Amino acid sequence: MSQAGFLSVELESLKHVLRLVEAFRAFDSDNDGNISEAELGGIMGSIGYKTSDQEMRAMMQQGDKNKDGLMSMGEFLELNTKHLEMGNLSSILKAAFEELDNEDENDVLTGEELHEVMGNLGLGLSLERCQNIVNSLDFDGDGAVTLDEFRVIVDSLL
Repeated sequence: MSQAGFLSVELESLKHVLRLVEAFRAFDSDNDGNISEAELGGIMGSIGYKTSDQEMRAMMQQGDKNKDGLMSMGEFLELNTKHLEMGNLSSILKAAFEELDNEDENDVLTGEELHEVMGNLGLGLSLERCQNIVNSLDFDGDGAVTLDEFRVIVDSLL
């Protein structure tokens, strides 16, 4: 398979991760970055999984690493992305994160900044795709994502 083919598969995996983020945000009713078992059930239903109460409890126990009775965004992504093969894309996103983390002092990421860094790293993601990635992670709707929010995604892919 060509490198472009591999990248296409990896980008599909990233799209899956972003759909998970969007679902998590939609069901995190108090926007505290954590979901309950009931909210987890809603998320799983919204992405097409029919799960029993017993399966929900098992998922919650497996995903709730700090055993606080809630699942954070990071825990949720770890639970639902461990089967993904991100290959080179995870390495590229990690390199982008490290470059962005040292790039400026404002600790926020815009679609334009992500596009520039991805271009510098040799990955030709379109400006539109980079803006869509940032918009998917933008919790407060200001057009930018904090590096902490970006870190949650990058860490879940590694």
